[in-house]
Amino acid sequence: MTADLAPAVQAQPDLARLVALLRAAPGIGHKRDIARVVHSLAGATATAARGGAWAAPVGDDCAAIADGDGYLLLAIEGFVNEFVAREPWFAGYCGVMVNVSDIYAMGGRPLAIVDALWSRDGDAAQSLLDGLAAAAAVYDVPIVGGHSNRRSDREQLSVAITGRARRLLTSFDARPGENLVVACDLRGRYHEPYDYWNASLGAPPERLRADLELLPAIAEDGLCRAAKDISMAGVVGTALMLLECSGIGATIDLAALPRPPGVPLERWLATFPSYGFILSVADADLAQVQDRFIARDLACGVIGRTDATRRVHLRHGTETDRALLWDFTEEELIGCAPASLRPASLKETDHA
Repeated sequence: MTADLAPAVQAQPDLARLVALLRAAPGIGHKRDIARVVHSLAGATATAARGGAWAAPVGDDCAAIADGDGYLLLAIEGFVNEFVAREPWFAGYCGVMVNVSDIYAMGGRPLAIVDALWSRDGDAAQSLLDGLAAAAAVYDVPIVGGHSNRRSDREQLSVAITGRARRLLTSFDARPGENLVVACDLRGRYHEPYDYWNASLGAPPERLRADLELLPAIAEDGLCRAAKDISMAGVVGTALMLLECSGIGATIDLAALPRPPGVPLERWLATFPSYGFILSVADADLAQVQDRFIARDLACGVIGRTDATRRVHLRHGTETDRALLWDFTEEELIGCAPASLRPASLKETDHA
């Protein structure tokens, strides 16, 4: 049985308005900021890449380094000060949860976590530490060390993770003519007032871990090469990052997005789910991939088709109207497209 989806009959949205909302969305804005960092460090990353150990370029959910018969995965997350101050326990919990999701998005399994904590003295950091410990138990990933500074003027948190993959899922291996598939756990609720869909707290830990295990199993069985964890950019923003890195385009059907009943489309487009992944899947493997998610009562739908245009359009259901959301031949998002496909205006100023 599939998880509940939004009603099939929906009012036709104003596509031009949704394009404007998405392009102005804070989550996508934060992703645009990545491009400047990427270009500033281009020389350093190019030098490292020439060593030949990197299995995926910069811009993925994790760094992937060839290691023996598999890959070593590395990821890190830092948290906004206001979030840490307002929700210290949950910030600690998220420090583990989001990193674990990044590892699984790459087809890996987590090994260990380290954290960097700044705080005032006394018990000021206790809620953060309790949240970290709780999530480490839920996801069965040990916290093996880190850094602490108890002489700060506020609480701040960053969490890093390492894992291993036998076979990678990357943001750089989607191809034209594939299906954009979204898998999401809709068995949750919003963690108000944030646009965060929480299907983790209160769920059985064994179920959470088994749901995540689907990703490396799909990779190891050769059913998919490309995937990405749905981030604060939302489902469409995350699809943009995947498509940019792979140097392709797509048409995305907003009516096909798995969505909880009663949640407005506009809010869902800005939502960061605790369990949500986008995969690019060939026709021959589509049924098997969908069946695996559906068998675990996870929502899974085909939201679009990839193409070679390097442009991303939105449509809604059977309507023939489309709206252009992004043209990667003219502008970048996170700046991680293959060098030969970067917009001409950027190539001219790239001296890395």
